[in-house]
Amino acid sequence: MDWKVERIDLMALYFYPFIIFLLTALFFDGRFGRIPNWLTVSGAVLGLLFHVVLNGINGLIFSVIGLAAGFVLMLILYLFKAIGAGDVKLFGAIGAFSGIEFTLYGIMYSVIYAGLIGLVLLILRRDFFRRMLGVFYKILELKSSSTKEEVLEEYKKKEALTFPFMYAVIPGMITTYYYVIL
Repeated sequence: MDWKVERIDLMALYFYPFIIFLLTALFFDGRFGRIPNWLTVSGAVLGLLFHVVLNGINGLIFSVIGLAAGFVLMLILYLFKAIGAGDVKLFGAIGAFSGIEFTLYGIMYSVIYAGLIGLVLLILRRDFFRRMLGVFYKILELKSSSTKEEVLEEYKKKEALTFPFMYAVIPGMITTYYYVIL
């Protein structure tokens, strides 16, 4: 029983600054559409320092592996233009705070929530069926066109449906905390 109390107390130590970090990122992403570098870098450094002080070299390894996992996986999404660069650095910092397991689950749940939010926005904007029909026609056009690059470039110029990814990250982190920690 004592171990569980001690585990919760230690987790609370780094989850309080982690929560402040996430809420600050939410503010900047929601208000300005970007997450500043000073926030992501300071979050990563704080996560690394916390784990080094708490567990020495094992804490450093835990934190660096989490940082690398979050950064690399989100970098892949960034290369596909699914998220912004600030989100890549954000998940690196999340990994430094919380380690690889929490970060991987956090990414998974955040992507699921982002898909749900995107679907709701499409339906609320009443252009869901128009967009889906447009995707269908573009697929047909791609199949029959000899100049696929021109078709894709024209399609990329269309208005994209975007929203701050932090709107999906916060519920993703809450869900991860519920399923992984509790």
